[in-house]
Amino acid sequence: MIAAVSWVPKGASKSVPIAAEPPSKEEIEEILKSGVLEINEGTENEENSEDMNVDALKQDDELARALSAADALGKTSKSSMAETDSLTDTLRELDMDRYDEEDDGVELFGSGLANLYYPSNDMDPYLKDQEDDSEEEEDITIKPEDAVIVCARNEDDVSHLEVWILEDPTDGDSNMYVHHDIVIPAFPLCTAWLDCPLKGGERGNFIAVGSMEPAIEIWDLDIMDEVQPSATLGGIIEKKKKGKKRSVKYKDGSHTDSVLGLDWNKEYRNILASASADKLVKIWDVATETCNITLENHTDKVQAVAWNHFAPQVLLSGSFDHSVVMKDGRLPSHSGFKWSVAADVESLAWDPHTEHSFVVSLENGMVTGFDIRTASSDLSSPPKPSFTLHAHDKAVSTIAYNSSVPNLLATGSMDKMIKLWDLSNQPSCIASKNPKAGAVFSISFSEDCPFTLAIGGSKGKLEVWDLLSDAEVVKRFGKYANKAKPPTS
Repeated sequence: MIAAVSWVPKGASKSVPIAAEPPSKEEIEEILKSGVLEINEGTENEENSEDMNVDALKQDDELARALSAADALGKTSKSSMAETDSLTDTLRELDMDRYDEEDDGVELFGSGLANLYYPSNDMDPYLKDQEDDSEEEEDITIKPEDAVIVCARNEDDVSHLEVWILEDPTDGDSNMYVHHDIVIPAFPLCTAWLDCPLKGGERGNFIAVGSMEPAIEIWDLDIMDEVQPSATLGGIIEKKKKGKKRSVKYKDGSHTDSVLGLDWNKEYRNILASASADKLVKIWDVATETCNITLENHTDKVQAVAWNHFAPQVLLSGSFDHSVVMKDGRLPSHSGFKWSVAADVESLAWDPHTEHSFVVSLENGMVTGFDIRTASSDLSSPPKPSFTLHAHDKAVSTIAYNSSVPNLLATGSMDKMIKLWDLSNQPSCIASKNPKAGAVFSISFSEDCPFTLAIGGSKGKLEVWDLLSDAEVVKRFGKYANKAKPPTS
């Protein structure tokens, strides 16, 4: 399955990703200090010595039985004599006494200078290898016009991040393939791309991953065959088990359960918000790997978080407790605002074209829109939604606004369908599609190619939908198509 998809902005990736460095001396010393290797080696030595003793006893037994049999039968049995004669005849035929004498006129290894050069470079294996190296580098080169999509995928109990390339279809035919992947230790649930420069410089190319574990890992997408994250936010320090009791020690500020939602703050680029099954929302400083703020706004699992595009201090969170809470960092003493909804919150998103609107998708198949200008601190009179859509027959697991096309919203559901909505005036469904992805878990619009939608679901295959292939989309929103040319799927 594909649990999450994220786009990498064009030009953010290194043209040629680098190979992962081997562990440093300090990292190796740290592993040695931990004593893990000594324990393993000791155990292996003990097991090996036991195996050797067992093998030796077996060999002694077999040798004793063989000697007894030899004494009983005699060393010069007829069968052994026949075998010896057969071997002698064979050696005589091969003429092994003269095996090192060469036949006249036959050169086994060649001679002279004729074999030291080749008529053309194509025939020279050494130059051919160099050409292969050049072709290999060309194969891994990411061009500035290429679109990059990151999928968080699980297959056969193996979890990894797949970095896909969607080539620019300059010749009218688009090519899509996996460039490289990164094996991750836990089942992924959510991702967020960020460019905070964790390793110096002005920009980076990283993906934050929330999983079934309490730790949030930050992976460098410009490194191939990487085995360690660039940063880890929270997580478990150690586990101890005494009898039936088990104790777990966490890092300071860590979540204590699965991380269900992530959102990166594009204005304050070192800030990441997380939502967890431990009922908490946390705000992290990625650069220092520390939790700055913990929000206890909910009474059940928190499924999603989202920063406002116009007011980057404002954060939304949605929970299984049937509520959405908005906190404004500019008003730290304020308790925030709360909206009640009819079911578990699956996803939420701010409208990128206005500061005061957001939508929430629910487990019961509904999508609800709200205007924060109607918010009130009076909990006895909750604000009414600006619209409500019976969008799908099953849970609406994911929603996405189009950042370049106003009023265009996409919804994905466990009913395996993707729907496009025009939210101007009276909200209406303008297109629907079964992308053959199975139950849909994640959708995302490309900011560089606004009519391209990436889709991930239970079947584990990345799908891409070119929205301009739909006549109704072209009719309503075609005027925005000149902003960027979308690739074809």
